Amino acid sequence: MNYISSIELDALPKLAKWNFQTRGSRVAICIKKFGIWQRYTWKEYYEMVKYLSLGLISLGLQSDDVVCIIGDNKPEWVWGELATQAAGGMATGVFVDSIPSEVSYIAFHSNARFAIVNDQEQADKFLEIRDKLPSLERIIYWNPKGLKDYDDPLLISFAEVVEIGKDQEKKFPGIFEQAIDKLNGEKPAFIYYTAGTTGLPKGAVLSHRALINTGKAFLSRYQIGESDDLLSNFPAAWVGDGFFATVPHLMTGAVLNFPEEPETISTDIREVGPSLMANGPRQWESIVNNIREKMSYVGRLKRMAWRTFLPIGYEMADMRFLGKKPGFWLRLRHAVAQCALLRPLRNRLGWSRVKFAITGGSVLSQDIFRMVHAIGIELRQNYATTEAGFVSCHRGGEIKPETVGRPVVGAELRISQRGELLVRSQNIFNGYYKDRAKTDQVLVNGWCRTGDAANIGEDGHLIFMDHLEHMGELRAGVKYSPQYIEGRLRFSKYIRNAVVIGGKNRDFVSALINIDVASVRKWAEHYRLPCTSILDLCQRKEVAELVAKDLTLVNGYLPEAAGVKRFVLLHKEFDADEAEFTRTRKPRRALIEDKYRELIKAIYISKNEVEIGDSKTPYADTGAKLTNKIKIWTVG
Repeated sequence: MNYISSIELDALPKLAKWNFQTRGSRVAICIKKFGIWQRYTWKEYYEMVKYLSLGLISLGLQSDDVVCIIGDNKPEWVWGELATQAAGGMATGVFVDSIPSEVSYIAFHSNARFAIVNDQEQADKFLEIRDKLPSLERIIYWNPKGLKDYDDPLLISFAEVVEIGKDQEKKFPGIFEQAIDKLNGEKPAFIYYTAGTTGLPKGAVLSHRALINTGKAFLSRYQIGESDDLLSNFPAAWVGDGFFATVPHLMTGAVLNFPEEPETISTDIREVGPSLMANGPRQWESIVNNIREKMSYVGRLKRMAWRTFLPIGYEMADMRFLGKKPGFWLRLRHAVAQCALLRPLRNRLGWSRVKFAITGGSVLSQDIFRMVHAIGIELRQNYATTEAGFVSCHRGGEIKPETVGRPVVGAELRISQRGELLVRSQNIFNGYYKDRAKTDQVLVNGWCRTGDAANIGEDGHLIFMDHLEHMGELRAGVKYSPQYIEGRLRFSKYIRNAVVIGGKNRDFVSALINIDVASVRKWAEHYRLPCTSILDLCQRKEVAELVAKDLTLVNGYLPEAAGVKRFVLLHKEFDADEAEFTRTRKPRRALIEDKYRELIKAIYISKNEVEIGDSKTPYADTGAKLTNKIKIWTVG
């Protein structure tokens, strides 16, 4: 094993102590300040946690008290979290860009007695809402800039608390170690507040046991060791930073690196050369789009290398997705592509030492996924939630862009009758803070209800669809995910857009589809299929069969009753100017259903075609006849 597995090390501060005892002189943390990387050994790390914890206890922190932490990703955040837990308390994080009212809700709801903050901006938020926080006793700041002229009894510097802790250690030597030894895995460690998209944020309480078991599950798939470098780039208040950075760092001894500023992260990554790259889908999309944009402005020679060798990377990636061994000729061409383009590109991005890359939160676009693999980075999709912990991820050699991998060791999955993913494992949270009713709704007979719609494929891979609240429902009660189906259909190079139709008054799912005219025309020319207009192209049986193949493929990842049964190929593209789509390309479903109601009605009364024209419907081509027939196709 590359990570700590002893059952005696069942609390996070115990891991910090163990690292100090076994790796005292090794580097634990790196932080860039003023352009220079500063390093802290495990000895310095442990002593900072010790003195800060003793200082907090001296100021009045007791077991089960809550400390609220807000600020950028910095070592002080990690030390504050561990110091709080070592004293038997719970840490809770607040996102750095939260407004005072949001800070007030979390600090009040958690009854926080102490706040550890980054700087003047964050201290001002607490000072502004102090009258709403009767339990707040101290605000501890680690960056004194702008605060030297403040004269408020609530304020005290991080350095002062550490000095108080040093005095306590002199008076009562060994008291800190005794406190750590009393901790056990069932002790609550952190309160992670949810985003609150369906109401007020809920505080999910995670024990030391849940966090450490989640770390074990993660490390069973990602072989990280003490010689590796991790990057703290997720928001520290989000559970993802704990799952993918802080806890693996404590369990393996890997160096945890903190960028100087969010704006310098791309430069800092090149200097660190992390072993693991963890980003959400939007970050991966931003990275790939940035690469593409920059490649459009480079010199002609570099553009030629990009156009020549990247397709070879795609070929190699696709072979791996299919589980096939590349032939000699592909391996040879790929070796040339590595030297000419791929390796220099990875070096430029700071990915030269990356062993694994991960994404999670939602399924990543296949186009983005393939390109990262084509560059030579093994990107894996993961599924985890605050409440259920780390649930599944891809394994090496079993990477499928359309899934989130197989369940991790110790995780038992089940799909309920309503299509909800249920999880049972040792990674599950304790419950919601001060909300027994909500806890009882989510934790049922040892199972955690994730609130997500999912399916398990025949190969055992988990297929994430959507949040259950975003799911549609058919007459028979079958759930389906419009967004998932539409998103997967857009992966087809022959489909530009799709709008999925269903509802409680219908028996099956159907789809209105815009073909990608350029791709389909090119395909038609290749197979010498004559067509006189877009309307003619859309109504060709051969084109419908081409699209039906992709529909069948998508249906294969869905429960049988939730797949698309019938579809129409529209020759008029959905248009934001006509309010059919928003400016961010999201369909206005109610408007579309009303606008195309006659066509949709024909789909559901088993017609094979419907007559349309300018006087009846809005789809008529300006170059077509006033009345045309649109064919309705059946999948399979």
